[in-house]
Amino acid sequence: MKLGSKNNKLTSKSYKVSYKDPDHKKQLTNGVYQLLSTEVSDRKIVVLCIGSDRSTGDSLGPLVGYHLSQFNNCTFDIYGTLEEPVHAVNLNDKLSDIKNKYHNPFIIAVDACLGKLTSVGYIQVGSGPLKPGAGVNKSLPSVGNIHVTGIVNVSGFMEYFVLQNTRLNLVVEMSKIIAHSIQYSTQYLEHQSYNRTI
Repeated sequence: MKLGSKNNKLTSKSYKVSYKDPDHKKQLTNGVYQLLSTEVSDRKIVVLCIGSDRSTGDSLGPLVGYHLSQFNNCTFDIYGTLEEPVHAVNLNDKLSDIKNKYHNPFIIAVDACLGKLTSVGYIQVGSGPLKPGAGVNKSLPSVGNIHVTGIVNVSGFMEYFVLQNTRLNLVVEMSKIIAHSIQYSTQYLEHQSYNRTI
């Protein structure tokens, strides 16, 4: 997979691709890599997967964390899995843990979100933090140096129930794509860093 090439959907701020796009893995991996390569430097990468396994739509983050934890050669640390989700109740504690454990980590924040009907099934990668809980009117701290969000359902009315009634297949498929894209882009970044040192 060739990374680092120009793509008309990629800007300095954000990137968006449908999970149905036949080229989604390559495009999304390229988007994540572009942001990492310009921003991460030599900082430790922490992937913070936010959400709850008690809500179908909100389980995107924990599913991504679960899939990432199955890779044998991760170059990053993972917070938020199906077994140990990071959600509204424990987010502040986990952020404190990260702050105490790492010096100036580079955080990739992953979360589900709601959007327009025409955007459902799209995965967005962007520079800067995301605001977890905003779609269901929860006040939580902004997190992430870059963010990856999956639009799992439609916003605008009874968001909590919309998340509960999201199709599981959509969430599972999107979580696999996001996990592979993070894994491949960080591996490529590590490979590039290694080549620069020899």
